[in-house]
Amino acid sequence: MNLEQLRLFACVAEYGSLTKAAVALDSQQSVVSRQLSSLEAEFGGRLFYRTGRGVSLTELGTTLLPRAQRLLRDIEDLAEDMKAHADVPGGDVRFGILPAFSYPLVNQLYRQTRERYPRVKLHLFEGSNGQLQEWVASGRVDIALLYRYESIDSASERVLGKTDAYLVGSAGDRVTSQPTITFRELENLPLVVPSTPNALRSSLDQLARRAGISLTIAMEADSLPIQKSIVADGGLYTIIGRQAVTREIDTGLLQASRIVDPAIERTAILLATTQRSYTIATRAVTGLIEPLAINLLARYPANS
Repeated sequence: MNLEQLRLFACVAEYGSLTKAAVALDSQQSVVSRQLSSLEAEFGGRLFYRTGRGVSLTELGTTLLPRAQRLLRDIEDLAEDMKAHADVPGGDVRFGILPAFSYPLVNQLYRQTRERYPRVKLHLFEGSNGQLQEWVASGRVDIALLYRYESIDSASERVLGKTDAYLVGSAGDRVTSQPTITFRELENLPLVVPSTPNALRSSLDQLARRAGISLTIAMEADSLPIQKSIVADGGLYTIIGRQAVTREIDTGLLQASRIVDPAIERTAILLATTQRSYTIATRAVTGLIEPLAINLLARYPANS
């Protein structure tokens, strides 16, 4: 077994077709088929089921693919790190981020990365808290910027700051016209919130039980743009971080009140995967992300 065979295995899995994999590898289908058969003989079992529509992973292939992909990524990272010592950081960095942090952090990060580390290629993944944690755990992303509602106890979690949640309503809405609103005042308000399981939903449910009130979930939406669009039409409210609606508030589309008594405090963290090496490129990009996120959070800190 060699690296070229592993690359072939990963490529066939990605495309689900020997023909497409052969094109991507600039080879012939017959050559790819022979190499794959040789690799299967070495592994002692079939890696793919052959069908009329292409190929699909067997149980053995499904088990081995993540390890092969991780090995290939580590080899690529090692090569980039070796180049970086003689030149500048380079290679792929996969960064996961919550929609609430995307603006203006992503734009700023791209500009700074392009100016300071032109050989680094950013891959951006936007998702919910739960998705980001899964992607970090599996190694799909190298680092992720997300919220924690519970205590921080992992060495791989870098605390960037704390921020409170806000009740967001449409422009001119009476309920959100004041700077703050108590948690008890959320009772009977029609809310659009993420579906379960979700860290914010769990926190809201716990606080509601402690306060002895019931929250009215009028709609579930896991998309931040959808939540903001529905709230802007009037009649519904959502609960998100103030930085997530900066543009909409500045343009008069939405307004927000900080939730108090009790506040819904979240800790923003930068979480690194343990499934692949922490490369020079990843370290360089992390050094750019941290001050950008800290500055963004500082605009609307907890208990402000």
